[in-house]
Amino acid sequence: MTTELEDPRLTAVGLFAEAFNGLSSRFSAQFDEHRLSGVEFEVLMRLARSPQQRLRMTDLAGQTSLSTSGCTRVVDRMDRDGLVRREACATDRRSSYAVITDQGQARLDEVLPGHLELVQKWFVGQLTTDQLDGMLQSLRKIRDAVNPCATAGADDDNS
Repeated sequence: MTTELEDPRLTAVGLFAEAFNGLSSRFSAQFDEHRLSGVEFEVLMRLARSPQQRLRMTDLAGQTSLSTSGCTRVVDRMDRDGLVRREACATDRRSSYAVITDQGQARLDEVLPGHLELVQKWFVGQLTTDQLDGMLQSLRKIRDAVNPCATAGADDDNS
């Protein structure tokens, strides 16, 4: 075995991927019960937690695991299902917003209690308060380095 294969950096990224995949699998079954995909849940969460419960489509794509075109497809599907709606931007014809609807908020309200139970059992509950605080700080640092668009629109007064 080469020493590169024993590199702790590979172990760190491998453990992160395994933990993420394991959590995603646990969450997926619960989302299925509520007729949502993981990405649809992520979109609803991002919108519900944003100012005025809306985001520019480009900002939503930056905050999720979606490309711009992928975001458009997901939002269009969710719009047809009544979970979100699109609004034109009054100041820029090229931009539009995704906005959570009452029906989307109701679906999110149905999912959240069970989701929070899973988050507590399989993620937060596995860590001490100090471990969680350190992890959150570390994850924000990594996120900001690899995905600087992830908070786009969060503090934007025009959103």
